[in-house]
Order: sequence, then C-alpha cells, then structure tokens
Amino acid sequence: MPPSATEKFDPSRAAEYAAQSRIALAGYEACHELAACLLSAMLEPGSPATVLVAGAGGTGNEILSMARLEPHWRFVAVDPSPPMLALAMEHIAAAALDGRTEVVPGHVAGLPVARAFDAATLIGVLHHVPGPEAQLALLRDIACRLRPGAPLVVAGNCMAYASEPLLMAAWGRRWRMHGASDEEVRAKLGKILHGADPPGSEQALADLLDAAGFAPPKRFFSSLFWSAWATRLR
Repeated sequence: MPPSATEKFDPSRAAEYAAQSRIALAGYEACHELAACLLSAMLEPGSPATVLVAGAGGTGNEILSMARLEPHWRFVAVDPSPPMLALAMEHIAAAALDGRTEVVPGHVAGLPVARAFDAATLIGVLHHVPGPEAQLALLRDIACRLRPGAPLVVAGNCMAYASEPLLMAAWGRRWRMHGASDEEVRAKLGKILHGADPPGSEQALADLLDAAGFAPPKRFFSSLFWSAWATRLR
C-alpha cells in the first residue's frame, strides 16, 4: 500500500482491527476459508507451494486458513504497517505457524522480481489503495512476482459506497446489531464514505486485473459491498 494508505493503520487501529473486521464483514471467516479452498483447488493437490500474502497485517486469518488446509504450504507475509504486521504475527505464532511464515515489512514492490511465487492473496487491501493507477501498480507488482498461470485471490469492497444507500443502511444496522450506538454508527458510516477508495464496480476490478495480466476473475463470495474473486496470471 502507498504511504498515505498505510498511515491509517496505526497501533490504535491495529488493536481494534481483529474484532471490528468481523463485524464490518458479515461472513469474515467463510470468505477466508473459501479463499484457501479456491487456491488449493487451483494448485496441484498435495504439492508444496509458497504463497505471497500481500497486505498480511491484521488477523493473519488468510494464513491460518491456508495452513490448516495445506500443511505443505509456506507463506511470505508482506505489509507496510508494522503494527498491523505485528498483530498478524501474534496470531500466526500462537498457531505455531511462524516457522512456515516469512515476514517482510514493506511493500510488494520491494521483493525481488526473480522470486517467483506459486500463488498470492490480496484480501482487504485494494480498496485502501487510493485510485486506479496505484491499484493497478500494486496488481502489477504482484503479477511480476508470480509463476505463469499462478492463482490469485482478490477480496475487498468493490462498489462506490454512496451509490448504494440501501447497502450502507444495512451495514450501519449490522454495527447497531453488535452494540454500536446511533452516534457510533453515524461516525462509522462517515468514515467509510471518506476513508477508502474501492475500484467502483466488479467490471472496474476485472479491467484492473486484465491490465495487470490476469485472466477474467471468478467471483466466489459476496457480502454487501465486499466480494472475493479467484483468477490466474495469464
């Protein structure tokens, strides 16, 4: 993520992330589990693989899910936010997976291009990257570090929030369902409207992936503004 996006994930944000992400995304666990299942289905059954986890900070849930399903996989966790990366590694170490996980503070662009990964994930990241040019740059940074035909799972918010008032209202009601006051709900709605920059539509995301060298994506999960897709490097 660019520095402007990284600044949002300070230590206070990291501390609340694990709990709040599961409220903000209905089906949080299912999305991560299905992402692992899709990658597993797209790779050689039972074979070793090294997976690039771009934007790994936070819960570490994508690594936990993949590791539970595929005992021979290893992971390279990349994130430019030290507090978020530290939080993820706490969960990964608690699951005794730190021996299978290499931690790389920084950006995907800082990884050697010659290091070819077997698969990659980009979950909950792209809508924090400001604007299509930076989003495309990140996808290209991932693409040039993947083996030909390697699978990628992308997940995140993909619609302009203000364009879907009913979904925004439902999202606010979910926070209220989990104990947020009306004032807190208004604050969260205001924050999401001004704090993220999703691609704008599923087609816009498909166009970004195409420009980065990926095949047309297959959507496998959706929850209000959030969707998840599987694709391959062409």
